[in-house]
Amino acid sequence: MADKPKESGNFIWETVKTIFWALLIAGLFRTLFFQPFWIPSGSMKDTLLIGDFLFVNKMAYGYSYASCPSIKVAGLDLDAKDICGFLGSDDGEGGGRILGHGPERGDVVVFRHPVTGEDYIKRLIGMPGDEIQVRDSLLYINGEPVKQQDGGIFTETYEPQGPQGRAPLCSNAPVGMGGECKKTRIIETLPNGVTHDILDIRYQSQADDTGVYRVPAGHYFFMGDNRDNSTDSRFAQSARGVGFVPAANLIGRADRIIFSSAGRSLLFFWDWRKDRFFRKVD
Repeated sequence: MADKPKESGNFIWETVKTIFWALLIAGLFRTLFFQPFWIPSGSMKDTLLIGDFLFVNKMAYGYSYASCPSIKVAGLDLDAKDICGFLGSDDGEGGGRILGHGPERGDVVVFRHPVTGEDYIKRLIGMPGDEIQVRDSLLYINGEPVKQQDGGIFTETYEPQGPQGRAPLCSNAPVGMGGECKKTRIIETLPNGVTHDILDIRYQSQADDTGVYRVPAGHYFFMGDNRDNSTDSRFAQSARGVGFVPAANLIGRADRIIFSSAGRSLLFFWDWRKDRFFRKVD
């Protein structure tokens, strides 16, 4: 009987150690290899849909301060720069990456927003030194229009989508709740041969006719595939706009969708999109 308090104390200590090492290993795995990411908005349709779940390949571009997570819990507020600032920060010089590998045009990339620090996912369109412009919804890279061909019509149900409960934008608006929401799908081919779908709602906005963006050294230019519903590098860097993204802000490349759910909750198994499980991200 006299040994029970000691055994109890040993059990608690072993449990604390187990939890500590489990969290440490999980943190290292997330920092060095793969980071989970849920798609919260429709800015990358139809490549990525709201509710897609994927792992971001952090080994693809090497490591910077953005490879580390920000920690905000129980009054503790540590930014990624506070934890991994020694790896390099978004100082505009384009350095600060170890074991770095440059991304390729057309990659779908998760990066840290230069102002808010939030994680964003977009497609890499402009490399350092490029000139990017959009004229009448057509993308120009270094003065040359990208190749486009008809991709048919993208159709979805007009209803609240995902945890945010936002209804999609439609080219055939107005559409009643539960109706068929349509967008024009275009197959776009970038200069390096990467081919991907984009969506066009066919209404003119400031992002459909822009000036020329000259991408600075050490920075990248990103756009969403859902061109009329994406806040990206076409908008000046601010709390909303992305602007040019420093190389140090890249987190990793999206390679494959692991799981997908169209419902407002993961528990709604009848809304799981099984046809998207383990789908390659193109």
